[in-house]
Amino acid sequence: MKRTFLCIAAFMLVLALVPGGEALAQKKTFLTLSSGSPGGAYYPLGGGMAVIIEKTVGGFRCASESTGASVENTRLVGNGESDMGMVMGSIAFNALRGQAPFKEKFPLVALFQMYPAPEHIVTTKQSGIRSIKDLKGKKVSIDVPGSGCANMAKIILEEYGFRLNKDITIANLSQNESVQALKDGVVDAVFFNFAYPGAAVLDLASSRDIVLIPVERPMADKIVKKYPYYIKIPIPAKTYPGQDKEILCLGDSNVLVANRKMSDDVAYKITKAIFSNVKTGKFALVNIHPVAAQLTPANAVNSPIPLHPGAIRYFREVKALK
Repeated sequence: MKRTFLCIAAFMLVLALVPGGEALAQKKTFLTLSSGSPGGAYYPLGGGMAVIIEKTVGGFRCASESTGASVENTRLVGNGESDMGMVMGSIAFNALRGQAPFKEKFPLVALFQMYPAPEHIVTTKQSGIRSIKDLKGKKVSIDVPGSGCANMAKIILEEYGFRLNKDITIANLSQNESVQALKDGVVDAVFFNFAYPGAAVLDLASSRDIVLIPVERPMADKIVKKYPYYIKIPIPAKTYPGQDKEILCLGDSNVLVANRKMSDDVAYKITKAIFSNVKTGKFALVNIHPVAAQLTPANAVNSPIPLHPGAIRYFREVKALK
C-alpha cells in the first residue's frame, strides 16, 4: 500500500507545481482497492472494479493493489490504509468480533457480497491421493499465512483429526508458488479458495492430470453447523479437465468491504457504478472473469456482515432491499 500512497503524493506534488493543477487535484478523490494475488478471481476483478470506478464515476481515481487477500485486506481497510478490500465472509465475520485470526475488532461494513467461493483441494493422479484422509504424512500447501484460504484449510484438516505439522506438513505458498510446487512434486496437494473455474487449477490441468478432492457430506454438515458462515458448494462436473463428477466443497462468501468511516455518498456511487457495469458496457466485469455473472443485486445483499448505508440506498433503489 505504501507504493500507492507515494505515487499519489508525487502526483499531487506535480499538480501543485502546474498552473491550475492544485485545483485539479482537489477535484479528485483517490481510492485504493485491495484485491489478492494473481491466479484467483480477486486479482482480475479488483482491477476491473478499479477501472469502473475511475472511468465511470466523476471525481475519482482508483488503484487496485495485489495483496495477500482476506486477512491482510481486513487489516488494511480496518486501519484506514486502504479504502476497500476483497475479503472472505468468514474473515469479515470474525474481524467484526475480534475473533481469530484477529486480536482486535475492525470497523468493517460490506458494500456488497460478490460471490460464494469453494475451497478447492487439488492433487495429481500420480500422487495416489483420493480423499482428505489420504493427506496423512503428506506435504500440503494451504496458501499464504493468514489468508482466508489458509484459515479454512486449517479448519478442514483439524476437523479431520490432523495435527498440523505433525500428521501433515504444512507449506504456506502463494497460489502461483503452489501451482509450480505441485507441478514439480515439491508438495503433494494444494488448497485454493476462489470461484470456479480458477486460473491456477486450469494452469495445473494444462500440464498435469489433476484430481479434485471432495469433502465427505457428513463432515461438511458437521463443519457448517460449527462454523455457520461457511456454506456447502458443489463444483459441477466438467468444470475442470478430467473432472467427471461433481465435487462437494466447503465454501465461503466473498464481500467487498469498506471502513465504516466511508461516506454514504462515496459508498453509494461505488456500488452503483460497479453494478451498472457487470454485464454491459466497455468495462463489463463478465469479460474479465465469468464469476462476475453472480454479481447481482439479489445476491449482493446476502452479506455475513452489515451493509454500508450508502450501499443500502442503492439496493433499495433497485428493489433488492425494501
